[in-house]
Amino acid sequence: MKIDELYQIIADRKAAPQEGSYTNYLFDKGEDKILKKVGEEAMEVLLAAKGEGDQRLIEEVSDLTYHLLVLLASRGITPADIGAELEKRHQPRPPQA
Repeated sequence: MKIDELYQIIADRKAAPQEGSYTNYLFDKGEDKILKKVGEEAMEVLLAAKGEGDQRLIEEVSDLTYHLLVLLASRGITPADIGAELEKRHQPRPPQA
């Protein structure tokens, strides 16, 4: 699944809540809960990278990515906004003399 597709699903849940949806549970609990999950998942990424194997790292990065997208959607920030910021940062540097 592409990041934009996942973000759209999350944004759709925000706009049209579905009973039993974990995404809606996070939105209902508010930003503090979302931030707590981002922090937990970030720590799990670090632990996986330090010795739990590549598959576990993939799983944890996937969890972190999902929770980051929920955070962005809660603020009305899109992946395109992040892409634009990254694009600004990737400006060619002039040759050094």
